[in-house]
Amino acid sequence: MSPVYSSMVMVPRSNGKGVMESFLVKPEGEGPFPGVVVIHEIFGLNDNIRGIASRFAEEGYAALAVDLFSNRSRALCMVQLIQGMLFRPLNNSMLSDLQSAFAFLQKQPGLDANRIGVVGFCMGGGYALQLAVTTQGMKVASVFYGAAPKPLEAFARSCPIVGSYPEKDFTVQGARQLDAVLEEHNIPHDIKFYENTQHSFFNQQRTPFEAEAAQDAWQRMLSFFQEHLQ
Repeated sequence: MSPVYSSMVMVPRSNGKGVMESFLVKPEGEGPFPGVVVIHEIFGLNDNIRGIASRFAEEGYAALAVDLFSNRSRALCMVQLIQGMLFRPLNNSMLSDLQSAFAFLQKQPGLDANRIGVVGFCMGGGYALQLAVTTQGMKVASVFYGAAPKPLEAFARSCPIVGSYPEKDFTVQGARQLDAVLEEHNIPHDIKFYENTQHSFFNQQRTPFEAEAAQDAWQRMLSFFQEHLQ
C-alpha cells in the first residue's frame, strides 16, 4: 500500500454558485495516477466515505470524495434528489455537480485525466450509474446497492460497470434488469448479488456490517478497475 496525502478542496458547483467542500486524497509521488470520484450515501461525506477514499489512495488512485450537501440545506438536497430520480434521472442538478467534480479531478496535478472512474453507495450508487451513461471520458463505474436510472436502454452507451447488491434489497430488481441490458449490448460488466446481506453491507459504521461480502466486493471492484483503468 502507498503512503497518502489528503486535503479538503473546494469543488465548484456546475451553476457557478458556491462550492462543495470535498475530500481529496492521493498517493505520494509524481504519478500520473488513475483517479476515482467517490459519491456518498444519504448520510453525506462522513468518516466512512473518507476512509473508502483513503483506501483507494493506498491502492494507487487519486480519490475525490465529493460532498453534495456542502453549504446547502439537507432538506433542499433531499427534494432535489427525489425530483431528479423521478423526473430527470439523467439530467438533474446533482448529476451536473458531480460532472463538475469529475472535471475538477481531471485537472489535478499528477493525475491521468484519461483514467478516471467513479464509485457510489446507495444514493451515490444511483448517481455513479447516471455518470456512467452521461459523462464523456468516464472509464469505469462501481455501484453498491444503487437504484438503476431509467430508461435502462441508455446503458447501451455505458462505460464498464461493476455492481454489488444484497440479494433481497429493494434495488435488486432494477439491478437484474440492468445486468440484462448490459449483457444485451455487450458492455463489460460484473454484477453480483450477495446472499444473506442487507442494504449498506459495505458501510463499516452501520449494522450489520458484512465483512466477508464487503471484502469480496472490494476485491472484485479493484480487479475490475485494474482491468479498465490501469
